Amino acid sequence: MENCGTRPRLAVVVGGPLQDDARAERTAVAAVRAGWDVTLIGRSSSRRREERTLGGAAVVKVPVGTEMQERARLRATAPRGPHALLTRWGLHDERPLARAEAAHAAWVREHTARIGALAARRSAASAPLALLRTAPLRARVRVRRRLHRAVLRLYRADWLPGARGRNSARPTGNWRTDWPALLDLDLAYGPVVEELRPDVLYACGVTAVAAVARSAARLRARGLRTAWVYDARTYVAGTTWPDPGRAGALPAVEDEFAGLADAVVAPSDELARLLWQRHALSSAPLVVGDAPVRGTVGVARHTCPTVRSVCGLADEVPLLVHHGPVGAGRGVETAVEALGVLPGVHLALVGADPQDATLRALLDGAARSGTADRVHVAPRVPHAQVPDHLSSADLGLVCGRHAPDREVVLPTAVPEYLHAGLPVVSSDLRTARTFLQEHGVGVVHAAGEATALAAAVQQALDRRAELAANISGQLLHTLSWEQQSAPLLARFAALLPAPDGSASAAHRLVPREVPWPGSAERRDRQERRRPGVTVPDWRPVPAQGRPGQSRVRLGMGCANHAGQLSGFARALCRARTDVSVEVTMHTSGSPLNGYPADVKIPRGQLGAREAKLDRVNRVLGSYTHYLADAFTPAFGWLNGRHIEDDLPALRGAGIEVALLAHGSDVRDPERHRERYPDSLFHAAPEDTLAVLVRNSARNRRVAAESGLPLFATTPDLLDDLPGAQWAPLVVDVDAWACDRAVMERPRPVVVHAPSRRWTKGTERILPVLEELDRRGAIEFRLAEGLPWAGMRELVQGADIVVDQFAVGTYGTFACEGMAAGKPVVAFVDERVHKAVGAVPPIVNATAGTLHTALENLLDDRAMAAATGQESLAYVRAYHDGRHTARALDAFLT
Repeated sequence: MENCGTRPRLAVVVGGPLQDDARAERTAVAAVRAGWDVTLIGRSSSRRREERTLGGAAVVKVPVGTEMQERARLRATAPRGPHALLTRWGLHDERPLARAEAAHAAWVREHTARIGALAARRSAASAPLALLRTAPLRARVRVRRRLHRAVLRLYRADWLPGARGRNSARPTGNWRTDWPALLDLDLAYGPVVEELRPDVLYACGVTAVAAVARSAARLRARGLRTAWVYDARTYVAGTTWPDPGRAGALPAVEDEFAGLADAVVAPSDELARLLWQRHALSSAPLVVGDAPVRGTVGVARHTCPTVRSVCGLADEVPLLVHHGPVGAGRGVETAVEALGVLPGVHLALVGADPQDATLRALLDGAARSGTADRVHVAPRVPHAQVPDHLSSADLGLVCGRHAPDREVVLPTAVPEYLHAGLPVVSSDLRTARTFLQEHGVGVVHAAGEATALAAAVQQALDRRAELAANISGQLLHTLSWEQQSAPLLARFAALLPAPDGSASAAHRLVPREVPWPGSAERRDRQERRRPGVTVPDWRPVPAQGRPGQSRVRLGMGCANHAGQLSGFARALCRARTDVSVEVTMHTSGSPLNGYPADVKIPRGQLGAREAKLDRVNRVLGSYTHYLADAFTPAFGWLNGRHIEDDLPALRGAGIEVALLAHGSDVRDPERHRERYPDSLFHAAPEDTLAVLVRNSARNRRVAAESGLPLFATTPDLLDDLPGAQWAPLVVDVDAWACDRAVMERPRPVVVHAPSRRWTKGTERILPVLEELDRRGAIEFRLAEGLPWAGMRELVQGADIVVDQFAVGTYGTFACEGMAAGKPVVAFVDERVHKAVGAVPPIVNATAGTLHTALENLLDDRAMAAATGQESLAYVRAYHDGRHTARALDAFLT
């Protein structure tokens, strides 16, 4: 029975998340280019299967359960022997124990409360009688408590984890019991792999080897001639694993399966020799080193942010870079310590996990030594962009401490640094030392010695031009994935069986012109199809270096309250031909998020690596100016959740920044409450008010200290932001305009639409509106949660718009009502509007005078209609975008 299909099938299997395995991704794409039908399989971070494509390869992310791990844990901690019947009590682990303790506590509270009730009821008549009546119940509680304590003593002594040394977690040498996660992986991956019926299986690392070997065996049992290849990646027997289970399991699983593979791959000659000897292999492992794809180097040099720009450093500042994890044994603490004797030198840690305890310890150590301002943490970038991202640094660091597994392979970062044009400063790990000395592209220091590292850095900085000149084109060619992967692809082809079984069927491989991930062609396609991008009706910002560059490339984000940034974008592009705009919006599930934007990012993804990297790439790679809306961050939650956290990087990249305030993001709640008796802050929920007080105080501080241009969309905010300029709210007047005459119906329609009731004083005005509705004087419509289109239809069909009575100014909804030619009733502090020379024709009322104001409109309908027409003229004068564009002119020069 033969595998069918036009092209031979290759399954590339990764035991962990795919985003952590650049080598697997490169292998998959290289095989596609060589003519294979490739599926790349890895672990899903969710509970569902995910599928996509990568460079012509199908990508399948598989959810992996924990059933075998749970089973092993329960079996390992279960008491054994006849006494277990007396100590287990039906409690299998700590969760049911916690439930049992809670149930006991509830029972005791119930019965002691009953005792108290009985005693109180009878004490007045006779204290001895009360004691007599409650004595049996008291005795029952005492017995129950003592029994419960005895049960717990037996349980904890014989059953809880750690009892009698039962859970010492000493490895047994059987990987199935030492680390049953490998069994869970096999259960999840096996059906996926076997459904594909691949010709060749490629196990990427030791964690994938058991699942691949077992699937290959099952496929062979079905009559398929499936071959499989083991890529060892690291010296498993010489690695210090983070827990005893893996320390016993991974060498054992490699010992069991490596010798059964049709081919074994290693990243270095020395590791290949060790594997050959340890597993008595029939032939030497194939050596395939880690290396970047040379065809993608330089493609992103002018479109992705450099590490120097992310750190906000000038070109003349000496910058060291460490790419990759910073966990134990990586020696990065030596580099941080060395900064103490390297004045003016900065260190960028690129790709470190923000949750890593080692990283937090490093930053704490830098703070104690006074070098915290010279240690920068930068996010990971896509694999294809790493050399271009690092290229702005001066030197690349390898600081690893001595360990058997580190001695025998060339660190992956070394080829990345060299393709970035960076000389390398490395600890004296055997393979790295030999390589650097042979090619003259770096300086070596004693591992773990900060003074030695500092001396090596100084030497490398002094000799940087000489060392960089030794990074020859021939060396980079040898260290390219195109060159390194060629023998691997040849081995895959050699394992491909012919239909008659006599020889290889490599002739079935027909190469394809497939771009590498990160190449210019692929980037162009992704740029056109980025998720969350809508076609804007303003002039969009193209990627840097692409045709159609405007002099001013303005990014705006990320609140877009009431679609204001969208309105600003239209207004600026109409007013100025030298401006292009990109609007970014953070979204939730609310229907009020339906405003147009170039990029929409769900709030739940702001902390995701992909979202943060996309923002860094876009902001630092394309914008000349940035308008920070409502003090929201520019890079997702990369540096924090406030624009203040991103200002160093923005300034370092030479981007002009301004701040835009809308309302309660800067209003001082205490001053507002003192000024207005019906202030919204009187009605704010207590927890919400605390947040508003804290956030607005920070925003006002940042506005004052930053020295940046300040803009506010409502005039009242100029009191809270000294030096700010009024950039009026923008509405699409033509979109809201309507021909429907107002106040001609016997019962005029009155609309009120609060986003949140307490912000507009809704509870104080509802009785008035509902009473007039019951009387038949008006037809009242309360609109909450309507999307933009529904709200527009409602307003255009109304006669009167009732806005807010708790702020002292008018907002977007009032502007929209005026644009529709409706009289608007709201509370307006005329003082703040006279200060900017623009008093709106709004029917001014408080919650207490609303009834009178509406009665006046109903009694004088001609006056009401005239007010609607004045309102339309006012909006065209101040809120159609022209006034706003003029306000921003100075910032955009």
